[in-house]
Amino acid sequence: MITLASDFGSPYPAAMKGVILQQSDARLVDVSHDFRRGAVRESAFWLRELLPTFPPATHLAVVDPGVGTDRDVLVARAGDHTLVGPDNGLLVPAARRLADDVDWFHADAGDPASSTFHGRDVFAPLAATVHDTTVPLDDHERLTPIDEPVDCRLPEAVVDDDGARGWVLAVDDFGNVVTNVPGDFLDGRDAIRVNGERVPAVETFGAVDPGSPLAVIGSHGYVECDVNDGRGDEWFGLSPGNDVHLDPV
Repeated sequence: MITLASDFGSPYPAAMKGVILQQSDARLVDVSHDFRRGAVRESAFWLRELLPTFPPATHLAVVDPGVGTDRDVLVARAGDHTLVGPDNGLLVPAARRLADDVDWFHADAGDPASSTFHGRDVFAPLAATVHDTTVPLDDHERLTPIDEPVDCRLPEAVVDDDGARGWVLAVDDFGNVVTNVPGDFLDGRDAIRVNGERVPAVETFGAVDPGSPLAVIGSHGYVECDVNDGRGDEWFGLSPGNDVHLDPV
């Protein structure tokens, strides 16, 4: 299996698939091509949460604001998984979630036909190559071991008796605001204040009326600021990267 993820939307992922299928008969599975454009850290969060749900695979991910520059091409071996993408931090949280000990490599990018579409010209053929090779990555002629890649560590919330000071990691297509505040902040609470606005702390969306705001522990284990049958990002006025203050009532 080769999984594909990007901020390309449509139709560009089809070109990557076409290139891969010229070299490999691997099963291709789309993770998402709707990551927010150029949002490396937010996309890194989604990859960290999504890729561990897959069986061993080669994971190709491209969110690459530095395409055409001198940024390096990264390959990571994380347990039974291999990750391929730009060396801009995108792959790092997922690789560290997949394995405690990760091996990092820089790859020879070759001579791409385009300086603006490395997804097609560099990353897709490289993913097919490392997926199908019988040569260990340590001995692969296109790969050079490195000590550390460009790092990306998702910020951690500060939680104390006075409340939590966190950060919006992502907003999903439903408008649910995923913070980095651990879900157990809501334990024993019936309500909290989100940036000064009092909202109920509940276990399910259905605990409040449609159109009403809520705080809930989301599927990723973090506090989410949501609206039942509505958009939490609009109600709370929050976007990825915004600070968020959660205070006890």
